[in-house]
Amino acid sequence: MRTSSVRGARGVRVIGAAGAVAVLAGVVAAGPAPADEAAHSSSAATASYAAGKRAGTDGVKAGAEKASAGNVGAEKARVQGSGRIHYAYSPDDTIKFTVDAESVPFTRPMPGLPLPGLPTDARGTVKFSHASKGVKTGWSRARVDCMVTGGGTATLTATVTKSNVEKVGKRFGLSVQQGRGGEPDRLGFGWAIVNFEPRETDEKGKAVESKVGTCMAPAPFAPVVEGGFTVVHADLAPLPGPGAVRRG
Repeated sequence: MRTSSVRGARGVRVIGAAGAVAVLAGVVAAGPAPADEAAHSSSAATASYAAGKRAGTDGVKAGAEKASAGNVGAEKARVQGSGRIHYAYSPDDTIKFTVDAESVPFTRPMPGLPLPGLPTDARGTVKFSHASKGVKTGWSRARVDCMVTGGGTATLTATVTKSNVEKVGKRFGLSVQQGRGGEPDRLGFGWAIVNFEPRETDEKGKAVESKVGTCMAPAPFAPVVEGGFTVVHADLAPLPGPGAVRRG
């Protein structure tokens, strides 16, 4: 487990909309120690598909078969680990995240889509907790539904399945960056400082939170000061073969 330290500047404590500040998840043992260079590329498989597509319908089928063959045993994109972050507006609070997610491309069919899901389909869990002195600890557990990676950074979304502060079914976004060259890991979360509708309030005059789309999350703005995360990158999976396309 990697441990890093950050000197937190004093700041004003901000409580986000809908009690969002009281977020976060039970603390679970951290995942494997981050590798210095964990990456995978399916570029050759994608190129095979593209070449087949240019060759026409028969070529598309052949290209898809080659792409699938090229991905057999391929590394999946994933994010694992557990860590405590430094949040600038609550520097004295204990805020922890645990993430265990992996990509499962084209496994979540959606109405209106011709393919059996998206290349960013994912599964796993996110847990988080937020403890403040004199205030009950807020916690949530959520199911991952989307993830996309780029180098040592990942964005993912998850929907709440159990919580003492959030509504079940609410989707939120996270970003995770594995540190390189001595830099700390970083994490960003999509509440309290983002996802508000401009110039809109509810019947009680409170700010209205925006709906969070799949894989949508802010940049990883908060440094991890204890624990750490592993981000394994994988290129987008090749498109499924013609037989997977829905008709009508």
